[in-house]
Amino acid sequence: MLPIMANISIRRPNALGKAMARQKTESLALSMEAKLGIRWHWKGDQLRFDTPRGAARGTSGTVSVDDTSVRVEIDLPLLLRGFRGAVEGKVQDELDRMLR
Repeated sequence: MLPIMANISIRRPNALGKAMARQKTESLALSMEAKLGIRWHWKGDQLRFDTPRGAARGTSGTVSVDDTSVRVEIDLPLLLRGFRGAVEGKVQDELDRMLR
């Protein structure tokens, strides 16, 4: 039996342009830093994050921004894999709001 993949991968079209999408991605990261204690940094056009403590501890991922799309990839730790659907739905909602 193959293990269940806990990775979340979501891609959305980006009609805002890279600069605005980067700005909104960073604003969202700052909000998540305050709410969940994530640590984040930019590496090129990719925001990388991890969560060293709190309820989402062990979660890591990236938000890649380009001229035409934004892609979110999240790796959930074992303890949060049962909540994958809820996490994915929340991320989709936030991404949709961000890209308006």
